[in-house]
Amino acid sequence: LRKTMYVLFLLFQILGAVILGFGIWILADKTSFIAVLQMSSPSLTTGAYILIGVGALTMLMGFLGCLGAVNEIRCLLGLYFTCLMIILLAQVAAALVIYFQKEMLKDELSNIVVDLIENYDPSNEDKRNLQDAWDYVQTQIACCGWTGAKEWENNEILRNKSNTEYPCSCSNRSKDLVEGRAFCNLDDPVNGTATYADWPVHEQGCMDGVEQWLKDNLGIILGVCTGVAVIELLGMILSISLCKNIHSEDYTKVPKS
Repeated sequence: LRKTMYVLFLLFQILGAVILGFGIWILADKTSFIAVLQMSSPSLTTGAYILIGVGALTMLMGFLGCLGAVNEIRCLLGLYFTCLMIILLAQVAAALVIYFQKEMLKDELSNIVVDLIENYDPSNEDKRNLQDAWDYVQTQIACCGWTGAKEWENNEILRNKSNTEYPCSCSNRSKDLVEGRAFCNLDDPVNGTATYADWPVHEQGCMDGVEQWLKDNLGIILGVCTGVAVIELLGMILSISLCKNIHSEDYTKVPKS
């Protein structure tokens, strides 16, 4: 039983390190879709700090649980069980919130991206990182706008130039992707004006690309979440069993009168 617990404690150390690293990555990443959300929505930043806290707590619990098992300290094993139960319940609660509020989260995400597109300005150094992150997303996913390129017609700079320019990161031409950011000039605008239909850009909106990525990786995501939950449940069961075993051993050591 103790050998099994030691293996679980090691797994929790690794799991805690992974969660901690994931939270730090969200805060540090500046060139992906995560960066767009992190810099636009305080809720994701808060979530990253929560992940860091959970990861650190998981590693600490693994250490305390191992210490309790080695030295047969029931209170540490009890604390380990309690913290595991709280973490597991918090994960279930978070999953339920995401599931039942997915439409609200989707709308919030849409508002963030649409606002970014409308106010996109390559000369604005204050938002350079955020805008570069969105350019990176459009280039990597081969998409344009959130639901489509038409949203870029609402950009103030492009509107003032009669849409004779278009975002380089949306382009389906390799020569435009060398720049990868800012705006490119349309080769032959009709009467000095144009619409998004005249731009050499990808037709797919990034929303479809992100949703497709989630669908393609849903099995992996669910598998990881299920694996984590199973490890936590095993840790709870084994910690309680070890507590009872310690109690039984201590009881048998009491001298008979």
